[in-house]
Amino acid sequence: MTIIQKISRSSVLIAMLLAGCSLAPTYERPISPVAEAWPAAVAMQKKEEGTAPHDLPWQDFFKDEQLKQLIGVALERNRDLRVATLNIERTRSLYQVQSADRLPNINLGLSGSRQQVPDLVAPGGHGGTFTSYTAGLGLSAFELDLFGRVRNLSGAALERFAATQEGQRAAQISLVAQVAYSYEAVLADEHLLALSRQTLSSRDASHQRQIELRASGATSDYDLRQSESLLAAAKVAVLQAQRQRALDENALVVLIGGAVPAALLPDVNKTWDSEAISALPAGLPSDLLNSRPDIRQQEALLRAANANIGAARAAFFPRISLTSAFGSSSNELSGLFDSGSRAWSFQPLISLPIFDGGRNSANLGVALADRDIAVAQYEKTVQIAFREVADALAGHATLYDELRAVKAQEHAEHVRHDLAKLRYESGEASYLEYLDAQRTLFAAQQQTIRTSLTELQNRITLYKSLGGGWSTPPQ
Repeated sequence: MTIIQKISRSSVLIAMLLAGCSLAPTYERPISPVAEAWPAAVAMQKKEEGTAPHDLPWQDFFKDEQLKQLIGVALERNRDLRVATLNIERTRSLYQVQSADRLPNINLGLSGSRQQVPDLVAPGGHGGTFTSYTAGLGLSAFELDLFGRVRNLSGAALERFAATQEGQRAAQISLVAQVAYSYEAVLADEHLLALSRQTLSSRDASHQRQIELRASGATSDYDLRQSESLLAAAKVAVLQAQRQRALDENALVVLIGGAVPAALLPDVNKTWDSEAISALPAGLPSDLLNSRPDIRQQEALLRAANANIGAARAAFFPRISLTSAFGSSSNELSGLFDSGSRAWSFQPLISLPIFDGGRNSANLGVALADRDIAVAQYEKTVQIAFREVADALAGHATLYDELRAVKAQEHAEHVRHDLAKLRYESGEASYLEYLDAQRTLFAAQQQTIRTSLTELQNRITLYKSLGGGWSTPPQ
């Protein structure tokens, strides 16, 4: 039989041994712990059609060019996303390390030794100085994976790598949404600040008028103090709006990983686009299992825990490892590769655990417990995802109508304010009635801005909770 035939037969034998068997339990996705449909109270009133959120890139969802540029900067510079990306590289390397155990580790070695042996311990009573040199290829402790221990460990490492990839995608979804939240919050702050300054200017002029009237005795000290109180409240509103504006911009700075370019900050001249997206179908709760990276991440970790059970079970069975070497040996370096210096060794080792103090049983118990923990974590992630979507749908079902009602209230208060002003200037109403109309209108205008922000952020939340925001269009 030729050497090539021997190598071929050996390769087939090794491949058969490597195939082995797996003692890991058959993986089955846990039954979804949520209902098959969204709650009727939060379901959309009409069936909306359009691109599924997880297939809709954020570049198409957001229409504001400034916002899209800010998101692009954040995806490049955000530190949390950078850590998530680096974790992918780390887990990929760990998988490669674990996967390498499935292949033989062959080394090329060259060694030499010189030893002085006394006559008392030397064979035949003749001691002396002995020199030896060895060179060749060696296979060290290669395990024949008959019961799938190494393969399951490699599979678990691969699933952890997949989980890290999904974690990075989940981090990107969250980052895109957070940048959008903060951007819209800054825009709302700009509108609130402009409104507060406008109100402050109007009340300051009104207060100066009250001072003049009080000096001439045309009004009472009570009316003057009411005017003074409203002026101070307007100053407080301006300061609060300035502080909140700074806080929201600071949050945006952290998200994008640096100072926000002035050209990308929203100003009071920018208004909200109520048609940010034409349709956003919610689909079914079961769609979340495939659309949300955080759920896929937990399922990958569950599969990894499942594979670890197979590795723990394999520890109860015999383990076969091979150590061998082939090369040449000589007592002189110059004769290392001479004829007749060939040397080889083959050392198979079979070990069967008989008594280990319960270590293998304990390791199997840990693996089973880890699998049960992973199941619970997976189910909890699904439940949280279900609630996030249901909450966003609840907002979707009510916020639009609420915003319309708030705007209607603001319009009514604006008309009442103008009428109260006319009645006061004509002497038909007291100054207190006019001040009350001023205060109520300002509160209604503030509520309109805040409700507009809430409604827009809820649409962003719905997009995020349905798994949109991580896919990017092809370049």
